[in-house]
Amino acid sequence: QVQLVESGGGLVQAGSSLRLSCAASGRTFSNYAMGWFRQAPGKEREFVAAIRWSSTYYADSVKGRFTISRDNAKNTVYLQMNSLKPEDTAVYYCAARTGGLRVGVSEYDYWGQGTQVTVSS
Repeated sequence: QVQLVESGGGLVQAGSSLRLSCAASGRTFSNYAMGWFRQAPGKEREFVAAIRWSSTYYADSVKGRFTISRDNAKNTVYLQMNSLKPEDTAVYYCAARTGGLRVGVSEYDYWGQGTQVTVSS
């Protein structure tokens, strides 16, 4: 069982940066693939980025602007978001799964409660 708690969201202007954090419980954090997803009002939850060991994968919409990383000693995964755009506004969720990198919402076993990111124009 893994419990995930996100933090770091907020209200920023377009072009700004934010760093989201996701703290995980459990002793085997390093064995999990971790993902970030987001859900905007009226839209389905969508994949943003994922990491397992040193391998990463990004949605095309954030590639080159967002960076996912993890600190296994701290049981924490991060999402550094640069050059934010109004269309990045959403609730951002952290998720975990055993096994390899995946991009599907249904392929992740554990979810955090989410943190709101709002980007004003």
